[in-house]
This record gives sequence, structure tokens and C-alpha cells, in this order.
Amino acid sequence: MVPSVAFCAHFLRKSGPLFAPLKALRTPWTRQPGFPAAARWIHVDYPPIVPTLTTSYAHGTSSTSMLHYTVGEMLQKTVERWPDREAMAFLESGVRKTFAQFQQDVDQAAAGLLALGLQKGERLGIWGPNIYEWILFQFATAKAGIIMVSVNPAYQLQEAEFALRKVGCKTVVCPLEFKTQKYCDMLRQICPEIESSTPGDIKSARLPDLRSVIVLDSRQPGMFHLDDVMQAGSSQHVQQLQDLQRKISFDDPINIQFTSGTTGNPKGATLTHHNIVNNAYYIGRRLGYHWRPHTRICLPVPLYHCFGSVGGGICMAVHGVSLVLPSAGYNGQANLAAIDSERCTFIYGTPTMYVDMTSQPDLAKYDFSSVEAGVMGGSPCPSELVRKVVSLMGVKGITIGYGTTENSPMTFMCSPLDNMERKSQTVGYITDHIEAKIVNPTTGEVVPLGMNGEILIRGYCVMLEYWGDQDKTDECITKDGWYKTGDIGSMDEYSYCKISGRSKDMIIRGGENIYPAEIEQFLHTHPKVKEAQVVGVEDFRMGEEVCACIKLVDGQECTAEEITAYCKGQIAHFKVPRYVLFVTSYPLTVTGKIQKNKLREEAERQLQLKGGK
Repeated sequence: MVPSVAFCAHFLRKSGPLFAPLKALRTPWTRQPGFPAAARWIHVDYPPIVPTLTTSYAHGTSSTSMLHYTVGEMLQKTVERWPDREAMAFLESGVRKTFAQFQQDVDQAAAGLLALGLQKGERLGIWGPNIYEWILFQFATAKAGIIMVSVNPAYQLQEAEFALRKVGCKTVVCPLEFKTQKYCDMLRQICPEIESSTPGDIKSARLPDLRSVIVLDSRQPGMFHLDDVMQAGSSQHVQQLQDLQRKISFDDPINIQFTSGTTGNPKGATLTHHNIVNNAYYIGRRLGYHWRPHTRICLPVPLYHCFGSVGGGICMAVHGVSLVLPSAGYNGQANLAAIDSERCTFIYGTPTMYVDMTSQPDLAKYDFSSVEAGVMGGSPCPSELVRKVVSLMGVKGITIGYGTTENSPMTFMCSPLDNMERKSQTVGYITDHIEAKIVNPTTGEVVPLGMNGEILIRGYCVMLEYWGDQDKTDECITKDGWYKTGDIGSMDEYSYCKISGRSKDMIIRGGENIYPAEIEQFLHTHPKVKEAQVVGVEDFRMGEEVCACIKLVDGQECTAEEITAYCKGQIAHFKVPRYVLFVTSYPLTVTGKIQKNKLREEAERQLQLKGGK
């Protein structure tokens, strides 16, 4: 039983000189001897209760030291602690592994990669959906010092060729196909030389670094099968793997994550062991994985994305949590069934995934009594959706997280202990050992508390670089180490952050700066609105006008006039949508994020057809 704050205060008042240092802790930091009057840091072991900040800069101080281990070392420590605990369950394929079984597979696969001739620092691309082999190679590459490249499973020919050539992948791992994605066929189109090659000796004109393709589920000409790799490692390669462990540093790059590339070619964010191990460590501690008895996470988010690979895979190795993956491709009903049958205690998801889950017509038949908490992130989270997850699914400990791939990814996060206002209105407070500041995008000056500006991040979490792209790296990481997120937000005196939108998504209407997230939050309060996305559309007179693209609750009917009437008098007149379009779906990335640029294009096309512009 945790003693109450009142009891602790009474105890400190009555205690003698022995507890004098503890008594001092009751005094606000700004009144402590030797502390400056305007503190710029927040102690983040627990949700902040003292309004410390005086400007939009925060440093998350912590009594928990950073870890200095590699991914392989973290897995080893967890295996020694919980060898027989289930590490993961892939429900669609039926694959289940304990930590000890998983490590045996990892070592075998890592030795096999060395037998194929892969060396420390070379790149291996993983191209496919949420299957066991994805996590297997995530850890096998880390153990062998090979840099894993997360290739978006939805990439088509041109994108895949660009990504694989950009980072110089020596090996590609993929299934034959998944749904409409024909991975091996695409590779053969890019590299017709594969057909006539000996496996492991591909020489391609368009992908000059490529030597091997490992197919997970069938035998193909010129390619290895997974079984070949698992059986290739001899005792010599096992010894080589053991010797490598002394040479792998936690500062080595270990993962290249491609950004979505919606505004140009994808960029390869290069992350180290230190980046992702510590981010997973502090994510887990914020969520309470270090004190919860046995956490089972329902993980529908793509492993290709940082949310899944770090918040899922690396958290598994760091904290000994169990992962439950409902399906290879996203399926809302499969998520609900998995939570019920596997007695999951946590849920991960993007806002779109939670909208889908809460909208399932048979939601009431599933048992969510095992669920203690969850994480919602990956894109702006409407407050009404947070409340709906609590009321319909009973997930009282739902938390919101904010981060970017370039920051490994999480930088702000709510605590499951936060009140509903903080959970539904903010993305949480600064995480351990990270600095954040909100600046005027034009001048670079730190803005006052509560004022919108661009969010900048500095600390252990910031990526090394965009692989092979110094110009893009220099554009987003300043000389003094600040990563420029491109996101617009504000911060309060406790360091809780509100996101207003992307700087490039900002609508400028007649000189007024409008952030879509503010309008979206309000539209979600309409009882007929299931989901709302706001974009700016071109306008001759105003430059841009506000357009709301709305998905209605199933079975409901609504008019544009009804929506605009609902807004008038409730939000500023210049934010009231000039146009309202009703849609049945949004263009999404594979990670479930709304592609606002494509949505804007579609909205402008529809308005032109209607003669509305």
C-alpha cells in the first residue's frame, strides 16, 4: 500500500534531524537554497506536481541512470532472468516463443548471417509485415553488428529501389508476397540478374551492393531460403559471433528507419543501440513495466515503424514484457479477439486503430477486463477518442505519447496516473534525460509558456544522421545538437505539451495561422462525427480556406450546414470550415498516419467537381 501525500507530510513534520534532507524536498525547487529563481528543469520520476518552468524549455531530470548496453546484451539479461516466460505470440501463424527459445533462434540466425559473409556495419533490409521473422532478424542483426534497414512493407518498385540503393543493402529479407505486395517479383524487376545468379552472389546493375535475398516462405531461383540461413552457421561462425560481442559498441548504428517520404524521397534515420535501448527503457518505466508483474502487450502497430520496433520489440528485450501480435496486417477485429483470448494488459495503437476498434459493431462481446493501460500515438490524438477508449473499452490507464522516428522515437509521454484532462488534452510531459524547447520558427527564440512554436529536441535520443545525406541532416539537426521536429506545439509550466499540427500542415487563411489539430479536436465532440481531418485548400481570395473531411458514425446522416452551424460561436469564426466533405476513408501510410498532402489533393479535386471553388 502506497502512503498518502498527507501522511508523508505529517511524518516529515514530526521527524527529527535525521530526515532534514527529506523535509527539504517538500519545499518547491524555486525556493531551495542555491537554486535559481527560474528553474528550467522538471524531475520526471513521477508526474510533475510543482509548476517549475517559466519559459518553453524543459530538461527532464531523472534519478534513473541511462543504460550502456547493446541490444544483444539487453536480451541476454532478460533471458537470464525469465528464460521460460513467453516473449511473443504471433496469433495468425501460431508461432510462440519463450525468451530462451527466442535467443536460441537469434543466435542461430546471427551465425547464419555471418556464414553468408555479412560483416559488422553492413546493411540488411527487412521488407515485410508483422511476422515472427521480422523480430528474429531485428535481434539477429543487432547481435552480429549488422545494421538493420526497416523497409516500408507498402513500398512499390521505385520507393524500394531508392531505399535499398540509398543505404547499400547487401541482403534483403522478405516473404514471397503479402496480400497485393509481390516482394520477390518486385526484386526481380529491379534486379533481373537474380534469376541466373547463384544465391549469395547476386551482381546487380541497379543495386550494386546487393548480394543475397533471403525468402522466408518458399524457394526461389537465385535466392536463399530461411532454412539455408538457419543451418549455415558452423562452430566457427558461432565462435566468430561470440568474439564480435566484445567489438560491438552501444554507440554503433544498428537500425536505419525510413521516414514516410510524403514530401520527397524517403530519408534513412540512423539509430544506435544507445538510442533505442534507452528510449525503450524510459518508455517502459513511464508506463510502469518495471513494477507491473507481467505485462502482455497487444501490438497491432507495424514493426517496420519505431512505435512497433522500439516500443514493442526493444521494450520486450529491455523489460521482459510479452508481445501479442494479432495479425500480419492490421485487422481491428483480430485485435479485439487477441486482447480477449490472450488476456492482454496493454494495447498499442495509432488513433485510427483505436477509432476502428471502438467502432466494431460487436465490441460489447469482447472481455477487456485484463487491460490495465495502453498507448495511443503516431499522429495527433483527438481528446474525444481518448474518452471513448476509456468509456467503451474501459482502458482507464490509456496514455498519449509523442515522438519522431529521428528521436528513437518517444520524447513526451503521459503517465497512466495522469488525470483525464492531461491525457486527453496533451501528449504528456518530457521524458527522462531529454531537453525540449518551443521556439519561434522564424527567429529561433524560445517562446513564452503556452505559446505555439516549433518543437526542438536534444539528448541521447537524437539520431546520428540521415544515412548518406549530410545536407538533409544539417537541415534538421542544428550545430548545437537540437533536432527540429517540424511539429508545432506549446508547453505549460509542468512541461506538458500540446501539439497543434505540422508546420507544413498549417493553414494560412487571409494572414491568420490556423492549426488543423485545434479544429479536429472540436469536431470530434459532435455526436455524429466518427473521425475528422482538416486540411487547407487553395482559395483565390484568402490564399487558403479550411476544409473538414469527416467520417460519420455508422448509420448517421449529416449535412455540411449542420457541421458549420455546430462550429459557429464555439470556435473562432476564421477557423469554422468553409467546406465540409463527407468521406468513407482517408489515405493512410502503412503505419496508419493520415497522408494530409494526398487528402488535400483529393479534397481540392472533389470541390472542383462540385463547383465549390
